[in-house]
Amino acid sequence: MTRAMRAFVGVDSGRQPAPDETTMCRFRHLLETHGLGAKLLAEINAHLEENGFAIATGTIVDATIIHAPSSTKNQEKKRDPEIHSTKKGNQWYFDMKGHMGVDSKTQLIHSGVATPANVHDSQCLRALPHGEETRV
Repeated sequence: MTRAMRAFVGVDSGRQPAPDETTMCRFRHLLETHGLGAKLLAEINAHLEENGFAIATGTIVDATIIHAPSSTKNQEKKRDPEIHSTKKGNQWYFDMKGHMGVDSKTQLIHSGVATPANVHDSQCLRALPHGEETRV
């Protein structure tokens, strides 16, 4: 975990370990179960806008593979059903994918969608623009 990320989430690696993959997946599932992911992103975007960060007229759309635990060492003794395999180059991954909409001027993420890794980037294209772009 990078220094910036540790500071952002309040983890002091000298005193406590960084959360492991299973903990992060449980947190993600809690956000999804209670419909908080979109609300949290909207709150962050509102805070940024209040502090002078405005969304420009362009959105960069990209996706990245998000490492997920492949272990079956959890309470249910099975793999997460939302995690699937995908091939990038000559390497296979059993992970998730983060699709992001990024403001072309400020480089701030304004929208995001998490999917199984086997979902093609084009499947999330309509969900990422904020609607006021002049280009994507």
